[in-house]
Amino acid sequence: MEYDLIVIGGGSGGYAAAKTAAALEKKVAVVDGAEELGGLCILRGCMPSKTLIYIAELLHHAQQGATFGLDIPQAAVQMKAVAARKRKIIEDFASYRRDGLGSGDFDLFRQFGHFVGHNDIELADGTRLRGRKILVASGSKVNWPPIPGLSEAPVWTSDEVLDLDFVPESVIVLGAGTVGCELAHYLQRIGSRVTLIQRSPHILTGVAPDIAQVVEKVFQREGMEVITGTAVKRIETIGDDVEVVFECQGQEMRRRATNCLNALGRKPHTELLRLDQAGVRTTASGQITTNNFQQTSNPDVYAAGDCCSPHEIVHIAVQQGEVAAKHALQVEVEAIHYNHLLHVIFTDPPIATAGFSEKQLQQAGRDYLSAQYSFDDHGKSILMEALDGFARVFADPCSGEILGAEIVGKDAGELIHCFSIALTMKATVFDLMRAPWYHPTLAEMLTYPLEEIAEKITEGMRTYCIS
Repeated sequence: MEYDLIVIGGGSGGYAAAKTAAALEKKVAVVDGAEELGGLCILRGCMPSKTLIYIAELLHHAQQGATFGLDIPQAAVQMKAVAARKRKIIEDFASYRRDGLGSGDFDLFRQFGHFVGHNDIELADGTRLRGRKILVASGSKVNWPPIPGLSEAPVWTSDEVLDLDFVPESVIVLGAGTVGCELAHYLQRIGSRVTLIQRSPHILTGVAPDIAQVVEKVFQREGMEVITGTAVKRIETIGDDVEVVFECQGQEMRRRATNCLNALGRKPHTELLRLDQAGVRTTASGQITTNNFQQTSNPDVYAAGDCCSPHEIVHIAVQQGEVAAKHALQVEVEAIHYNHLLHVIFTDPPIATAGFSEKQLQQAGRDYLSAQYSFDDHGKSILMEALDGFARVFADPCSGEILGAEIVGKDAGELIHCFSIALTMKATVFDLMRAPWYHPTLAEMLTYPLEEIAEKITEGMRTYCIS
């Protein structure tokens, strides 16, 4: 059975590639042996987690009603109802994906497959498929580091947390990356006693330390124990409890809880694909290496999504899938670059970034101007009692072109798109200042760092640029 394109994996990246190729009237096959169709984002990632995080945020606001003069005496979570709502919402998304995969635009094989040559795939039942081009979009899976006792103890992954229909008494969360922090905050707000343990000196190491510090202070203010700068030694099961033994500041410490969550990252789900049979190179962790068109070391094999991406983000996986399909089928397409990378972390307050960070600008040796403005000094955020955080902007010192932005604060994930558009359009601070910004809104706050940078440029930076 021969195809123009075979896609391994029906998640966001694979589905985008299959749709793109089908629209080009190519013969396409999708190979997916997962128990459920839909992919990580829909079934066990973005959509269920954000559903639950939003519910926890509503609960938190209701419990803070007295601050706004509201009498809400019984704001409490009903976990079976919460779980039912999550299942209903996810089923809506999953059924839409199932319908798309079963639309007849391409052949769907509900089996696992692996390479048996540079262009050949063998399915679980022995059927062989040949693809002129092949795209691997096999996703990722939970990482289980070699910590003594971790695999033997009754430790949860994010899958179990997203399926909870009760409030755990206490939870130790191992790892303070995006998943760890989002789920730790969710658990804390629904009523669990949470201890967050992180190896690095601060949580959320992918963002600037002062941004992470804002979220860490909120966690602590709401009762979460946050312990950073640790080295986990072992996990012990004591009766029905889990105890974590770790080193911190040269001392051995212990924390015990009724439950423990492994949030120590994910790794590419590639080990069963027999990529060596196709001459596809990977890193030591199993991540497939690609060029900017998603092409692997085998020019007939491409990859998209978490199995290869430097950024495990759904819209990036979709973009990679579309680019890979077009390039594989010899349709002109622009190579992928990440200069305008957009990222959101759904803690409360959320964190959002677009474009270059200050660290990246410094590493590149690039001149820039920066300015920031705090949420606790703005009218709309004050009346909303959304006082935590700030917005920061980076711009070219000569032209004022926006280079990047960082927001930690109320609705950061929505506000950041002002800068995402600006980056794509190569807009300057002067361009953005010409636009009307309505008062009073949270978005209006973004004009203050823009104004500050504009003033710096007009007051003398032009002389600097000429010299």
